[in-house]
Amino acid sequence: MLVAIKLLHTLIWAFMAGIIVALPFLAILRRFRLAAIVSGIIFLEGILLAVNHYRCPLTDLAARFTTSRAHNFDIYLPGWLAQHNKLIFGLLFMVGEFVLLASWLKYRHTASTR
Repeated sequence: MLVAIKLLHTLIWAFMAGIIVALPFLAILRRFRLAAIVSGIIFLEGILLAVNHYRCPLTDLAARFTTSRAHNFDIYLPGWLAQHNKLIFGLLFMVGEFVLLASWLKYRHTASTR
């Protein structure tokens, strides 16, 4: 069961990490609606983590099946990445949101001067 939980957790992580990395590119390409959807998904994940004391619910589930508490006991990631995951991707998300805002403001300014 632990293997299944770790696999699911890793797949969800890969999706979330992927959309965080994609966010500034969506902004630069002026895909603002899709960027807003991506931002909403990431924001909802943040709420879920905050409500669960900044732990993924899958971490709590995986903890039932092992005594290990290594940083990556619940996910197939290198230990250093699992340990610093929230910091790394939180900062990338903030950069992506800044790029989104700057791109949107530039687009609106350009559109209003036509």
